[in-house]
Amino acid sequence: MKDALTIHRALLERETRHEIVRLPIAIARADDLPRALGLPAERCLVTRVLACNDVQRGRRFLTGVIVAAGTVPPLEVVRHAVGARLIRPARADLVNAVTEYAADLVCPLLLPEGMEVLIDRAIIDALPVDEVVYTATGEASTALGIHALDLYALSRARPVRLSARSGRAERGGDAEVA
Repeated sequence: MKDALTIHRALLERETRHEIVRLPIAIARADDLPRALGLPAERCLVTRVLACNDVQRGRRFLTGVIVAAGTVPPLEVVRHAVGARLIRPARADLVNAVTEYAADLVCPLLLPEGMEVLIDRAIIDALPVDEVVYTATGEASTALGIHALDLYALSRARPVRLSARSGRAERGGDAEVA
């Protein structure tokens, strides 16, 4: 499994300024970062992993979506952005196996090459490029602090305009073309 040390080494190789922060309390999910760090949710980013199915092309794939802590990306918007016919939150065992992170603590960095990553355009628009944001590291006791611009560039994320914040993070249902 990937962890804070794996991320730290990769960022050192790229000479990217960052900080691995020891959390004062262990977290079970990345959505707990704002409470653990005493920061607004907009400064704490989570990576939702979604299972996509394009039955017309006969392929299944995973997509990562970076959003502010406590929010869920609108599945219909993501479905259209990645060209899937069916989309739903990925099963934890699948997320663990494919990303090598704990399912609820996925970092948006070091994801598999073939995994498309989207980022909420509102995050990019709202944060100054030199603003430090925090994200999970795959571990319950640490977080990654990194400049928003560096995270955006290193994650290879494609900006997508997602709807207004959708409230508490919950496991959503499927979205499918009618």
